[in-house]
Amino acid sequence: MLRNVAMRFAQAIPVLILVAVLAFTLMHMLPGDPAIVIAGPDATPEAVDRLRHQLGLDLPLWEQVINWLGHLARGDFGQSLMLNQGVLSAIVDRLPVTLSLALLAFVITVPVGVLLGITAAYWRNTWIDSLVMGVALLGVSIPSFWIAIVSVVVFSVELRWLPSSGYTPLSEGIGPWFLSLAQPAIILAMFQVGYLARMTRSSMLDVLGQDYIRTARAKGMSEWVTIGRHAFRNSLMSVVTVSGIILSLLIGGSVVIEQVFALPGIGRLVVQGIMARDYPLVQGTMLLLGLCFVVVNVAVDLVYTVVDPRVRYD
Repeated sequence: MLRNVAMRFAQAIPVLILVAVLAFTLMHMLPGDPAIVIAGPDATPEAVDRLRHQLGLDLPLWEQVINWLGHLARGDFGQSLMLNQGVLSAIVDRLPVTLSLALLAFVITVPVGVLLGITAAYWRNTWIDSLVMGVALLGVSIPSFWIAIVSVVVFSVELRWLPSSGYTPLSEGIGPWFLSLAQPAIILAMFQVGYLARMTRSSMLDVLGQDYIRTARAKGMSEWVTIGRHAFRNSLMSVVTVSGIILSLLIGGSVVIEQVFALPGIGRLVVQGIMARDYPLVQGTMLLLGLCFVVVNVAVDLVYTVVDPRVRYD
């Protein structure tokens, strides 16, 4: 098992290098010059050229890529041009916010999505199935930023139930921490709930049509045992796969929500870095998000062995 995990991480190294090169290239394709942003609008062309030389931005693109990869190999993510702070330090400071938001949204998504999917599959082709799938489609279709703004107006401004912005660390208490993240986490989970419900329904429909389900019912087993013990357990592989994808999307897809609710997380940091043309900051953040995808995929592979004992990695 450990050998397989080590091999999976080794196989992910080329993927991370590709992510790093793409992030580097795409950032340098954006219009604008970070030297001009840092120097300010009143700086002379000579001062801008001098700053550009200090930052190494006057080198050919391929040479900049090689230099950056060399620094990464030594564990040096570089200095943020905008924050005057180490990139790794800036990411670590804001990572707890994004992870808290993503994990809370994940905890909401999985039970709600799975329950809706099972319900729709069991009562397929009925009004219950249509209602559940209609709600799922609605959650997938409505833009998250629009829901977030409406939610702030209703629950924060009018009703005053929840804070409209800001983040309270977990060290200050579970209650304040939960209240600061409840609204953005629910909104972030809405799209993923619909996606998971549709996938769970599809997987459950395939299993419910199998012969062993008909045999279990013919033997007089209760519907709770038939659905929970036989049908759902045999559809878990698909659910686990989709759940892993959803967790990765929640970690990397919270940019809009963090902007609306002014959460000091990774997503908001990336937006600020792009606006300021902070190449090292954006490149380092993209690389970290790529690593998160790799870790989640390896974790999903390990969960497979628990869900289905027939899966073994030799």
